[in-house]
Amino acid sequence: MELENLASVAGLIGEPARIKMLWALMDGKAYTATELALVAGVSPQSASMHLGKMVLADLLKVSNQGRHRYFSYARPEVAYAVEALSNLVPHQKQEIVPVSKDIPFEYCRTCYDHIAGRAGVMINERLFILGYLTEKDQRYEMTAKGEVFFKDFGIDTDSLLKQKRPFARPCLDWSERKPHLAGALAMVILKKMIAEDWMRKIHDSRTLMITAKGQSNLYDLLGVKI
Repeated sequence: MELENLASVAGLIGEPARIKMLWALMDGKAYTATELALVAGVSPQSASMHLGKMVLADLLKVSNQGRHRYFSYARPEVAYAVEALSNLVPHQKQEIVPVSKDIPFEYCRTCYDHIAGRAGVMINERLFILGYLTEKDQRYEMTAKGEVFFKDFGIDTDSLLKQKRPFARPCLDWSERKPHLAGALAMVILKKMIAEDWMRKIHDSRTLMITAKGQSNLYDLLGVKI
């Protein structure tokens, strides 16, 4: 890796208006330049300039729909980088307290396209305790026991393993300072939990609401009390 290229990417991400836009995109949705301009507190013209630079750097991609142009992450690694940067923000001592369900966003939320927060960390931990995943070279590998588990859960791991995207990897959670599950497997798990009404997305928020059905099934499935 050339240090000049690394410095260029760091400079792009570190600009205040751009990091605000990138943080807004952590919910996995696509937004117009006007919407991102409001988030960043800049003019539409300035937003277009910032977005253009991030598109050229392959941080963002553009999708055209009618007269509108929607911006989203070009690849999952951008979300991982933004989440990792958030972990560098120093926490005040009085803020380091166990996260409870009374703080919904920090307790359970999306991190781009997977489950984060205290709930995400607990799910990740149980997958290891139960022997479904192991860690090697900063990536997660599925065990033979895990292959049976995920198949019974209705996940086609064979197709996920063929994707270019990492199958499973740790993503350091900014509120818990412990890893939650990321990668193709984590994306499918979240989709399935939403489809099965175990979790629900809160409108205009990254917060996830865990339903009573979800609480019961997660306890039966992983032995985790969420």
